[in-house]
Amino acid sequence: MIVDRGRMLKIMSGVALLALLPAAAQAQTRAETLRQVTGNNIPTLDPTTPGATREAFGVSTSIYDRLVAFERKRDENGVWVFDRTKIRGELAESYEISADGLKITFKLRDAKWHDGTPVTAEDIKWSLDRAVTAKSIAAGQMGTGSLTKAEQFAVVDAKTVTVTLPKADRLALANLATPLAPMFNSKLAKSHATVEDPWAQEWLKTNTAGSGAYKVEAFKPGEQLILKRNDDWNSGPGGKPAFFKRVIEQTIADPATRANLVEKGDADIAIDLQASDVPALQQRGKIKVESTPQSNGFTMIAFNTQMAPFDNIKVRKAIAAALPYDDMFKAAIFKRGFPLYGASWTAPPNANFPQPMPVKTDIAAAKALLTEAGFPNGFKTTFSINVGSAAVTEPMAVLLKESLAKIGIEVDIQKLPDAQMSTQITDKKLPFFTEGSTAWLPTTDYFFRNFFTGNQRWNYSSWNDELVMTLANQARFEQDQAKYDGMGKQMIAEYVKETPMVLLWQANQDAVMIPQIEGYTYWFHRQVDFRDLSRK
Repeated sequence: MIVDRGRMLKIMSGVALLALLPAAAQAQTRAETLRQVTGNNIPTLDPTTPGATREAFGVSTSIYDRLVAFERKRDENGVWVFDRTKIRGELAESYEISADGLKITFKLRDAKWHDGTPVTAEDIKWSLDRAVTAKSIAAGQMGTGSLTKAEQFAVVDAKTVTVTLPKADRLALANLATPLAPMFNSKLAKSHATVEDPWAQEWLKTNTAGSGAYKVEAFKPGEQLILKRNDDWNSGPGGKPAFFKRVIEQTIADPATRANLVEKGDADIAIDLQASDVPALQQRGKIKVESTPQSNGFTMIAFNTQMAPFDNIKVRKAIAAALPYDDMFKAAIFKRGFPLYGASWTAPPNANFPQPMPVKTDIAAAKALLTEAGFPNGFKTTFSINVGSAAVTEPMAVLLKESLAKIGIEVDIQKLPDAQMSTQITDKKLPFFTEGSTAWLPTTDYFFRNFFTGNQRWNYSSWNDELVMTLANQARFEQDQAKYDGMGKQMIAEYVKETPMVLLWQANQDAVMIPQIEGYTYWFHRQVDFRDLSRK
């Protein structure tokens, strides 16, 4: 038998790291401790810090409360998923939206910060002011719900706060449920502020001032986080503390090691294993997998619509007709997801986005379109993929290259490191590439505003269609659902007409866990919410 010594050392080091806990944590029984292994890291405890990872966003939901939170529901496969249509109070015991939609009034519950002091309206006001004023990643997100100025937030009394809007914005309330709207213990935070850092941003990177279900017991940025249950927490459904007394989230870079740890029972859950490994894990029967398509996201192929030859609509449509959709879906993610191609409609059947689009493989049509575009003999181009996701993107790129060669397009696959690719996407330098993304607030206008308008990083195709820009900016303020849906269908129809990118699929989020874990929920931030989980 040949032993892969490097992999064995990784596995042993993973187990050893799980054992490096404070004595108090070691004293807890196995049933009282949840252990998650992840491939990424938690660089900061403040989710609004530039450079915060998805893991940091996820952890913050357990450390900090928000004013409100999304409800959850079961999907068609029985997996818990977030419900973007229903919002409940978290630190807010209740909320009321005025008839004209311009004022939201929050009544606070009797809650305590981790240091035992009461949560007050002044704390909420300071936290909201911080979200829109401090130089962080929060302000941009809050702005998508017309939350832009400190003057919009007012203290009525010790338990009442109001938010005033310039227009009735469909996403104002929802923005207060995102990881970028945490509520801080303002007195504690201000005690660590300085003239240069009035919002205590440096201190809050490695310290907390929260009221959430868990307190931080130990934190090694990029390595490990240990949380201890807050037994006084009453802001969740039912007003009960979380199930687990402790949570350990640990970074283990190698996906095979993470899979091994869960399968052996040394870890309880992992959500970022390779799609190719999941079926084999299921077949061996030692773990359970809860899978659901990332309903608020998409994987796509983008064209730079400001760069020749992709500024030509017929070139874009020719490539869309030449792509080997089914083969790519199988090779890249083993069909573990929801396809966004293959629809047969001529007019959008509904206003939902993303949804399956009317594109399919048709080489003859692709050749004809390319000739009409003025490229009867094709052309040469690069197709960029991220090295970090090569297990998914490289098989897809190889198939794309083979298929486009059939219509005369010669493709050079360009493999870029994550940082370089991100920079070139931001600088709009890539002509043709694949990427995936998610929207925290997955309404049609939000998708189009974020991914199809303006000179912003997420407008992958640099597409600035006048009709879409007008409709997207009107729809966010439209309170009549029928009118809103009409605008959504118009935007989708324009997208199909112009083809600025090609939607491929919504990959599954595969949560791999030991059989005893219950309550896993797919959240819009794509991270585990520890408050949902229990052990049977």
